[in-house]
Amino acid sequence: MGLVVQKYGGSSVADAEGIKRVAKRIVDAKKNGHQVVVVVSAMGDTTDELIDLAEQVSPIPAGREFDMLLTAGERISMALLAMAIKNLGHEAQSFTGSQAGVITDSVHNKARIIDVTPGRIRTALDEGNIAIVAGFQGVSQDKKDITTLGRGGSDTTAVALAAALDAEVCEIYTDVDGVFTADPRVVKKARKIDWISFEDMLELASSGSKVLLHRCVEYARRYNIPIHVRSSFSGLQGTWVSNEPRGDLKVEQAIISGVAHDTSEAKITVVGVPDKPGEAAAIFRTIADNEINIDMVVQNVSAASTGLTDISFTLPKAEGRKAIDALEKQKGLIGFESLRYDDQIAKISLVGAGMKTNPGVTAGFFQALADAGVNIELISTSEIRISVVTRADEVNEAVRAVHTAFGLDSDSDEAVVYGGTGR
Repeated sequence: MGLVVQKYGGSSVADAEGIKRVAKRIVDAKKNGHQVVVVVSAMGDTTDELIDLAEQVSPIPAGREFDMLLTAGERISMALLAMAIKNLGHEAQSFTGSQAGVITDSVHNKARIIDVTPGRIRTALDEGNIAIVAGFQGVSQDKKDITTLGRGGSDTTAVALAAALDAEVCEIYTDVDGVFTADPRVVKKARKIDWISFEDMLELASSGSKVLLHRCVEYARRYNIPIHVRSSFSGLQGTWVSNEPRGDLKVEQAIISGVAHDTSEAKITVVGVPDKPGEAAAIFRTIADNEINIDMVVQNVSAASTGLTDISFTLPKAEGRKAIDALEKQKGLIGFESLRYDDQIAKISLVGAGMKTNPGVTAGFFQALADAGVNIELISTSEIRISVVTRADEVNEAVRAVHTAFGLDSDSDEAVVYGGTGR
């Protein structure tokens, strides 16, 4: 038996009973002959509570101290889980991200992993112990400050450790039974997917699917680490994410893998931009210099009478104020007329590698939205994805309409959501 990395989300370790249930599952894996490394998130809503507390003390918390505060949640989880495992008669050692050798850049609140040097983890495993690592955190390479990886960072911690330790698999435990064709909280008839390619999962994750984060899947694909997404509340087989289906899974690549939606984005429209070379570059250089990621971009055809055009783009709501302030400072240099900000939007994406060779998918997608009375504001495509921006209050109905239109509804019982938010 080989080495297995298991990651448990906040809903799985939300209380003492959940921690004891998780401890038993970990011990069972150890008894089956595996070396086990466990990555844990903070308990339940602990991170949100810490964020609220910080904002009560300071409207704009300093990045370094904010990271120091937020990492407390995972340290609580790892210590309690180690205690629960020891109570079952097995030895466990807990490690913070820095102790586990998770080395990051210096960007607080959304650091990226540069390297993993898991010497202490290997020593713990060689001594026959179960290693428990606090997810979501690391240490900066230059200043040795504590850093956090942003929302969903525990998934990335788990895959990065799996790659560094040459694990057989990275098991991501959550509160649903796997990856579904849509969010089962929105589409009750969503189907569980037995296997999905890294390529399709990357598109779903980047389009708003919450069960796995984009960076986690990207890391797994780079190092070819199979991911098994499953529930910590049941013993059912979950969803395998890998380059190719496992030998025991006879799965044909579906034309459409699923429908994802995202309500965490906002739209900025730069009105009255001179239609000449370099203007778009100046806008997006300003955004990049402020370390803001953008998603969809659309430029209108310029008006012949004025020689001006509008450029719209989407970005995380949390970055909206920063982006507006940065662009306003450059207004004279860029020469635009005004800015419009809209945070009442949602993105809906249809994903599937079969789009490449099946004509009519785009037409079917737009027809389903039209039949549901949903208006489209922006459109973006890739080889295996079509995304549109609609109004936020229309998104649930739109997702259900598209899901049904492409025959993704399950004929069996409704998908079970055991608790939490799907992470």
